[in-house]
Amino acid sequence: MNETISTTKAPAAIGPYSQGVKAGNFIYVSGQLPINVKTKEFVSKDSVKEQTEQSIKNIKAILNKAGYELTNVIKTTVFLSDMSNFKDMNEIYAKYFKVNCPARAAFEVAKLPLDALVEIEAVAYKD
Repeated sequence: MNETISTTKAPAAIGPYSQGVKAGNFIYVSGQLPINVKTKEFVSKDSVKEQTEQSIKNIKAILNKAGYELTNVIKTTVFLSDMSNFKDMNEIYAKYFKVNCPARAAFEVAKLPLDALVEIEAVAYKD
């Protein structure tokens, strides 16, 4: 049976989807935009580093709600509005995923919701 994961410590979904879904021992976290839950706005309009950090913090909040940690993440997908931001995104990403890093794909996309510079989704697993 699937369980919806929802927390007020991460931004609410901006459409008909869940922040996360737990299926067995897996959690699928929807793409997280760099929205600060307190201000309901982007942490920055032009800093991919700040946006990456906030997106990861939002993922962490959703995982924590279900008793998971970032160390349980086994796969991420990073969507960038401009691949020239890859290096800056990667610098911040590496602060959070240091050992046993998850598998990852990164793509440049034509446009992200709300004109974000980055959006990150994750899959986590725990025995």
